[in-house]
Amino acid sequence: MSAPRLILVLGDQLTPDLSALRAGDRARDIVVMAEVRDEATYVRHHKKKIAFIFASMRKFAAALEADGWRVAYGRYDDEATARSICGELMRRHQAFDADGVIATECGEWRLRAALEACPLTIETKPDDRFITPPGFFRQWAEGRKALRMEYFYREMRKATGLLMDGDEPAGKRWNYDSENRKAAERDLLMPAPMRHAPDAVTEEVLDLVERAFADHPGALRPFWFATDARGAKRAAAKFMREALPRFGDYQDAMLTDDRFLYHSVLSLYINVGFLDPLDLCRQAEAEYREGRAPLNAVEGYVRQILGWREFVRGIYDREGPDYTARNHLKAKRPLPDFYWTAETDMACMKAAIGETLEEAYAHHIQRLMVTGTFALLAGIDPHAVHEWYLEIYADAYEWVEAPNVIGMSQFADGGVVGSKPYAASGAYIDRMSDYCGHCAYDVKRRHGEGACPFNPLYWDFLDRNRKRLGDNPRLAQIYRNWDRMDADRRGEVLASAKDVLKAIDAKARI
Repeated sequence: MSAPRLILVLGDQLTPDLSALRAGDRARDIVVMAEVRDEATYVRHHKKKIAFIFASMRKFAAALEADGWRVAYGRYDDEATARSICGELMRRHQAFDADGVIATECGEWRLRAALEACPLTIETKPDDRFITPPGFFRQWAEGRKALRMEYFYREMRKATGLLMDGDEPAGKRWNYDSENRKAAERDLLMPAPMRHAPDAVTEEVLDLVERAFADHPGALRPFWFATDARGAKRAAAKFMREALPRFGDYQDAMLTDDRFLYHSVLSLYINVGFLDPLDLCRQAEAEYREGRAPLNAVEGYVRQILGWREFVRGIYDREGPDYTARNHLKAKRPLPDFYWTAETDMACMKAAIGETLEEAYAHHIQRLMVTGTFALLAGIDPHAVHEWYLEIYADAYEWVEAPNVIGMSQFADGGVVGSKPYAASGAYIDRMSDYCGHCAYDVKRRHGEGACPFNPLYWDFLDRNRKRLGDNPRLAQIYRNWDRMDADRRGEVLASAKDVLKAIDAKARI
C-alpha cells in the first residue's frame, strides 16, 4: 500500500462530509486532530468556549473511528502534542511517513497564513458547508458602490428558492423586520434552549479546562451545551417546535430575568459544523408552509442565516487579513475593565456582560445595541472590542465575528458593512428592554448627575466625529437636531459626556 496522507480536521470543521474527508481514503489515510495550545490561547477564550470545542472534537474523533477512519488525536494535556497545527502535522507526518496533507480551507486568515507557511505539501479543498457557492459573493459584489446585506439576501432567496412563491417572495415582501421589534414581557411559559447534561467525555474536558485555563474569563459550570451533532439536532428541533413561532416578534427584545427569550442558541452548533445552515433554513420554511409558524418569524430567522451569516462571511474573505486593524473613527480608548467583571451601575451593561460571562452567550441585540453601542459611543479601540467578542462568545470565530464588530458594531470599516454607525441613546434600550426601570441612572435625563451615560455619550460621539460622519445622509436629520439645540444645552451635554469619559479613563465605577 502507498504511503498514507494526513487529513486535517480543525475544531470548527466537525462535519462528517467535510471536503477534506470526502477526498480521503479510510483504508489508507489518517485523520489528524489536535487540541493545540496556540489555538486555545491566541486570545483568552471563555472557559465554556474551550470546553465546548475540546469535548466536541473528542466525540467527533471517536465517531470517525467508529466509521472506519484511523485518527491521530493530540490531547491538550499530552506532552507530545505540538503547540501549533503546523507542528502537529509535522509530528504526524514524520511518525507515519506520510505523503502530504489534505485540508479544508480554514475559516480565518490567521490560520490560512499559518498553513501556507507550514513546510509540508498541503492540498486545500474549499469549505462548501456554506450556502453561498464559491465565488458567488465576489461576483455579486463586483462593481457595486455599496455592499448591502438586504440586496445580497434577495439574491440568495432567488438562488435557493427559500420563502419564494415562484418569482415572488412569500407574502409579497422580502423583509418583515418592521414587524419584529416588539418589546417583551416576562412569560412563565416562555421556552428555553435545550440543556444537555455533561457526559463522561465532557466532564473530563471540564476538569482539564478548570486546571489549564483558570486565568481565562467566564464561568465554566454549569455547562449545558451539546457536544455532538445528535444533541445539536435535538436542540434545533426544540427551537423550531417551541420558540420559532414567536421569534420574529421579540427577536430584538431584552429582559432582565430571561437570557434567551425566543432565540435559538444554535449559532455555536452551526459554526462548529454540527448543523447545516441550509437545512435549518428549510426546516424553518417548512414550519411556515405547514402553518405552525408565522411568516414574519420564519423570514426573520432565515434572514439571519441565509442573509447575514453568508454576507459577513463574504465580507471577511473579500476584505482581507488587515480588516481587523481598521479604525475609521480613530477610536483609541482602552476597553473598560467592567467588560471583564460586569461591575457597573448601568443595568443594561451589567445584565449583558454578566450573562455573557456566565453563559458565553448573549443575543444579537445585547451584543450590537448594548455592549457594542457603548463601546462605539465611548470611543473604545475597535481592535480591543473585536478581541473581546472573539474571546467571550462560544460561537465567535473571526470570519463571522470581525465583520459584525469591526463593521456593523464599531463602524471601523468606514461603511463597508453598514451605511451608518449603530449609535443610539438610552431611549432605544428603554424601548426594547426592562433594564432601565431598575437602573441607578435615569434614562430620561440627557445630561447631568444621574443621567444615563448613553445619553450624553450619544451626542458627544456625533459631535466629535462630525468631520467623518457629517456628510452621511442617514445622519443629516440627527445633526440638524443637534444644531438646533440651544448652545448652552449642547455645552452641558458635552460636559456631562466628558465626565463619563473621565470616569472610564480613571477606572472609576460608572
